[in-house]
Amino acid sequence: MKAVTNGKIILKDRVIDGFAVLFSDVIEGIVPSEQIPADAEVIDANGGYVSPGLIDLHIHGYLGRDVCDGEEDSIRTISKGLLSNGVTGYLPTTMTVDMKVIRKALEVCRSLKEESKTWDGSAILGCHAEGPFISESKKGAQDPKYILKPDASIVKEYADIIKIITLAPETDTQDFAAIREINRDTDVVVSMGHTSADYQTAMRSTQAGVKHVTHLFNAMTPLAHRAPGVVTAAMNADVSCELIVDTFHVDKCFYDLIWKLKGRKLCFITDCLPAGGLPYGEYTLGGTKIIYRDIVCRLEDGTVAGSVLPLNRGVWNVYTNSSIPLHECVNCASLNPAAVLGLGKSKGSVEVGKDADLIITDAEFNVQKTIIGGDVKYEA
Repeated sequence: MKAVTNGKIILKDRVIDGFAVLFSDVIEGIVPSEQIPADAEVIDANGGYVSPGLIDLHIHGYLGRDVCDGEEDSIRTISKGLLSNGVTGYLPTTMTVDMKVIRKALEVCRSLKEESKTWDGSAILGCHAEGPFISESKKGAQDPKYILKPDASIVKEYADIIKIITLAPETDTQDFAAIREINRDTDVVVSMGHTSADYQTAMRSTQAGVKHVTHLFNAMTPLAHRAPGVVTAAMNADVSCELIVDTFHVDKCFYDLIWKLKGRKLCFITDCLPAGGLPYGEYTLGGTKIIYRDIVCRLEDGTVAGSVLPLNRGVWNVYTNSSIPLHECVNCASLNPAAVLGLGKSKGSVEVGKDADLIITDAEFNVQKTIIGGDVKYEA
């Protein structure tokens, strides 16, 4: 038995002080600090926060490694690096590149998934395939020559490892045949993103099986009073939504508004590129040159390519730039993503019986310790 004490515990509905978290590989109890068993191994949180481990649904790389490298060593490096950001589970995310490259990346993640439950790195919870079924007009930093029409057979072939598939619903058939087939035959979450759909098409796609929205606001038709677009559909429909919370991709003035509209359906993501965790400079993404400067990465022509955001900093960005309570900011990076993946009963919050995936942070949410399955995997 282990115990974390002397910290403010972030529960799903409040933050409490004067308590300790007892755990083995799962959380055994939340008790007053004076009731810690005498034989427990005590971990001192030093007055910081005790939080559930964070879950990133959308991340392309870290420390110079790209998921689309299709290399075991790249995934291991990314997974280990994410521990310092408090990420205990994540979806390695592919992008619109040659289908052979996507397949190789998915197969590598598939082969490592079981091992990742116990290695010294963040656990692979599945993969997010961002494309190749996207709209050319909203491709962002993705290569248009590799865009394909939605094909349910490909998704079904990898349904054991793909947990989210991003596609543009307007590129499917009129009655959304591929979306309906994926929704009927798999547990893969269909997400609309990189899409030029109008409001009506987006809303109809949610009735056909779209349940999620990839990086809300970015690479989609905007909210306008006579052309509501995908953004408005995302707000009106019962779908979960990703939000890149680096303060650049979406202005911080939207944080309160989106949380009020989406609540427990809101998921903070990083959309982090291989430049994450590295100094300013030139890097690659899916074989394409990107330039990292300030808080964002761009292609050579200036197109925004993605972020270099650590997820714990994203939580703090929202907390310090909104009126959203800290426990709800943490939910957006833990419990809400867990629910999207169907893992809400075992992960995402500090509750008795759930996996002992915990992080200990300082007063500004900088990660001091990352614990997965009850074992300390990272110490600052």
